[in-house]
Amino acid sequence: MTTDLSTREPLSLACIRGDGLCLLPWDPESDADAEAWLRGHGDPEFRRWNTPVLRVSDLDTARASLRARTEQAAQGTAAAFRITDAESGAVLGHIGVNDIDPFLKVARVGYWVLPEARGRRVATRALGAVARWSFTELGLHRLELGHAVGHEASCRVAERCGFRYEGTMRGAMFEAGRHDAFRDAHLHARIATDAEPGDGAR
Repeated sequence: MTTDLSTREPLSLACIRGDGLCLLPWDPESDADAEAWLRGHGDPEFRRWNTPVLRVSDLDTARASLRARTEQAAQGTAAAFRITDAESGAVLGHIGVNDIDPFLKVARVGYWVLPEARGRRVATRALGAVARWSFTELGLHRLELGHAVGHEASCRVAERCGFRYEGTMRGAMFEAGRHDAFRDAHLHARIATDAEPGDGAR
């Protein structure tokens, strides 16, 4: 059933299955989830391309960051998922549907993958699954994806999942590790009426 976003009701997050993955809501009170969140945020490749508003430096700040995402889901403004292997249950990374606008039916997606899970198209598979969920279950019309200029891996993920390149946004993201300087970002987007990418894109 499609969620009526205009009411700003809490998002009911269940497992999203697809392509060998299970996307589950993060649990702030789980030691394993907090540790995975901390490890992901401490990864040098993550830090190169992402500068979170809330810095995650230990288990306490990891839990605080996850609690903020739980609160956003309760407010109907965002959904954060732990990417896990459907067979083993191993945590592979994160994907989120953020800044949900119930009137324009638009949101932004973001993701990261743990070092040991890279090279397996985890982000591509997760993005495909969460895009289908966003269009069918949330009833969104448009999903936007932004990444720092130069992040070619993220650009390839976007294109494989049917997120077309729409241009460069000047000064749209924080510089690595800073909240007082900005860098350009590429904007990709996909709308609900776009054709589903074929199997060859995976």
